[in-house]
Amino acid sequence: QVQVVESGGGLVQPGGSLRLACTASGDIFNIYDMGWYRQAPGKEREEVATIYSTDYEEYAASVKGRFFISRDAAKKTVYLQMNSLKPEDTAVYICNVDLIRLDSVQAEYWGQGIQVTVSS
Repeated sequence: QVQVVESGGGLVQPGGSLRLACTASGDIFNIYDMGWYRQAPGKEREEVATIYSTDYEEYAASVKGRFFISRDAAKKTVYLQMNSLKPEDTAVYICNVDLIRLDSVQAEYWGQGIQVTVSS
């Protein structure tokens, strides 16, 4: 089994910062790409940032220059540093991990999501 767990969400004022973390654990042989998505009420899920196995980073236009993604391969953890937060960043943030399990099956896993609220 594989588990993906997010942490670090919460309430922050506009202009503030938060750092999210997502850790994968369980029957994992290797991790390829790790990323963050978000879904606001009444809106479709959108990709926020992805870090590939090559360490190439990709960002949504709406967060470029404010959000930064990084990973710690040894800890099987991906981070999302969010700066200069805006009310429109309010959403449930969901971690996505593309990996190979110990049974040699490549699969994609999602976390349960964590709430980020930007409000004064």
